[in-house]
Amino acid sequence: MKLRKKVSLALVTLLAAGSLASCSAGGAEQGAIDEFPEKWDKEITIDVFDGLANYMGIQQGWFAKIVEDKFNMKLNIIAPNVAGGGDTLYNTRVAAGDLGDLIITDKGEKLDELIEGGLVQDSSNYVGAMDNLAEFDAAVDKLNDGKDGVYGFPSSVSSLKPTEPSEGLNPTFGPYVRWDYYKEAGYPQISTLEDLLPVLADMQAAHPTADNGQPTYAFSLFKDWDGNMMVTAKQPACFYGYDEMGFVLAKADGSDYQSILDPDSEYMRNLKLYFDANQLGLVDPESTTQNYDTLFSKFQNGQVLFSWWPWLGQSAYNTEENMAAGKGFEMVPLEDQNIFSYGAEAYGGKPVFAIGSKAEDPERIAAFIDWLYSAEGAYANSSQTGASAGPQGLTWDVNDAGEPELTDFGSQVFLEGGATVPEEWGGGDYADGVSALNLNAVLPIEVDTETGLPYSYTFWPTYQASIANPLTEDWSAKMGGVTSTMEYLQTNDQVLVAPGASYAAPADSSEIETLRNQVKEIIKQLSWQMVFADSEAQFESLRDELIETANGLGYEQVLEFDMDNAKSQNDARVAVTEEFAG
Repeated sequence: MKLRKKVSLALVTLLAAGSLASCSAGGAEQGAIDEFPEKWDKEITIDVFDGLANYMGIQQGWFAKIVEDKFNMKLNIIAPNVAGGGDTLYNTRVAAGDLGDLIITDKGEKLDELIEGGLVQDSSNYVGAMDNLAEFDAAVDKLNDGKDGVYGFPSSVSSLKPTEPSEGLNPTFGPYVRWDYYKEAGYPQISTLEDLLPVLADMQAAHPTADNGQPTYAFSLFKDWDGNMMVTAKQPACFYGYDEMGFVLAKADGSDYQSILDPDSEYMRNLKLYFDANQLGLVDPESTTQNYDTLFSKFQNGQVLFSWWPWLGQSAYNTEENMAAGKGFEMVPLEDQNIFSYGAEAYGGKPVFAIGSKAEDPERIAAFIDWLYSAEGAYANSSQTGASAGPQGLTWDVNDAGEPELTDFGSQVFLEGGATVPEEWGGGDYADGVSALNLNAVLPIEVDTETGLPYSYTFWPTYQASIANPLTEDWSAKMGGVTSTMEYLQTNDQVLVAPGASYAAPADSSEIETLRNQVKEIIKQLSWQMVFADSEAQFESLRDELIETANGLGYEQVLEFDMDNAKSQNDARVAVTEEFAG
């Protein structure tokens, strides 16, 4: 491994000079180590600044118990998503010179900024002890290439080729609907995105209320994750092979780049879709005020008919009881779809782990990070979009035939809507104890060498045999006998894989950052107003106002920067495809 050799040689040189000290900004002097302690006697609480977390406070439940037992450490999650969103919390803590002890942020634009500002430390001294990470040395090399040390550790690492989908049985995005209602409607043909509306309107009219007596809506939106734009207005663009790069929608194969404010862009198309839906009474009027947690509860209660992601609709509603009754979310076939898929990141995903420069016990944090790459860590820690199986002995175990299989408790958790964790495992509701980090260190479809199967339980033959039910059997029969959404998409040439190039856009300059911050606020504000406009004339007027105002605030200057990055990203995708072509 290049990086380990570099680190070792550098340390030998420093030792010879008699001056081995940590390169970390603000960190204690620390010599190189080749193994971590077996235990830590003093309990500590570390601040985890996590740009992906949707929970704020001390990690609870079973994951907390594992971390405490192994590292005598509590995790205090600091989540900008919960603290009002945006960069306010980030900027405040950066200005104070202490972002956190463990930091989860984006490589490139954010990580470089933190390195330059002295807020993350060089962890070179710990690399020799990080045995679990050693398997993914190339990804660590790539992430820290050109830097004078090891400042970040990659996420979602995998041994898969970058042209292979990373998601597993389901793509990240897709048009998922209440399949039982779609079946009841006679499986109507849906040629394109807009053809969803009359189908959803019929479904909503046939089922105006959910079992809890509350009204049902085709679409229920939320603002929590709005960034450069209205997030739910971006998602359907992914059904046609696009994903975002700032203010650009870039197609996975590099064949098209759109300004989101182009009147003919996929973004504008989707705003019009929601406007038309709202005119038909299909949009939840609470969309403007609710958060993701409230939305998730509505999905659980059967109050929403459409989901942009399988990991929302299916995880919330597809319980064992519902599926046994033939009820649940499945992907509905749009005839013209070409769904965006993230290729396996040969060098890791965009988010990274880093150790804060003022961490009092960086060695213990490095040991924790390394554990995340172990089989135990891969099973226990997962993102919301992953399907990691949880801790062995609790949610799953190896059966007499030597195969991984969900335990009765695991079946309750994943198929029956949840379960209470035994006290010896930490107690509380299982869902409340899930890792709040919301980031996989190892891709869940990576194969565990002990079992020969992926960490994701959804791939296990024992699981697939156990979940055969009226819902999945009907969906499979209607979709040509396939056994998964990804199989259907690949069979029908309806998936567009963006090769996993581990590209990170450069940080915004202070000028671009200032312009972006003021532009994106007006984009979000007027996008929401367009969806809930009273008439088509008002919708068009607001659209024109949005374009004019954004341009006046410097939109085109930021767009040029984002467009360059989108094309550089495609160059990286082409290069990594060629690199792994053999």
